[in-house]
Amino acid sequence: MKAPNPMVTFFKTLDVTNLLTVSRKKKLKFNMLLCYCIAKAAVGIDVFYTLPVGEKLMQYDTIAVSTIVNNKCGDINFCDIPYAEDLEKFNCAYLENTSWVCEHCENTDLSSDSMVIGTSAIIETELDGIVGMNTGIFNNPFISWGRYRKKDLQYELPISFQFHHTQMDGSHAGRFLEILQNEINAQ
Repeated sequence: MKAPNPMVTFFKTLDVTNLLTVSRKKKLKFNMLLCYCIAKAAVGIDVFYTLPVGEKLMQYDTIAVSTIVNNKCGDINFCDIPYAEDLEKFNCAYLENTSWVCEHCENTDLSSDSMVIGTSAIIETELDGIVGMNTGIFNNPFISWGRYRKKDLQYELPISFQFHHTQMDGSHAGRFLEILQNEINAQ
């Protein structure tokens, strides 16, 4: 926990062809679907319910996903969405919470109630990866991505997954990324 740089970043390219198909067919937002898959993959892995905070390892009962929202003032805010196993419920919470954040230009914060997985979509450009800075303030797992790419008949999305080594080991992170791909395929 006292390592000078305890954050580890994995890079992986996901096949998001199925998610795009579902998004278009059911008229659901791609970002919402990806956030849902991220949370759904995390809830089955015990280490996602703990988080290093200061000198302690905090235990949570629930998981949420945070997304960045462009607000009506032209700035950005973060918006935490609690995980719901039912996709329709998660979608409703996503739409309600992101609309509220957009309109009110205020963050929503569930970090005192849930272990929050941060996300950031920089869809204006294709990215090969992103590495964040560890300040010691935010130790939450964090997933970033840019614009998806078409490759042959498939769509791929390179992501960066940053996590605190006190929270999980590389094997946990690797298993999470495999489960995430399986969740994307299962939608």
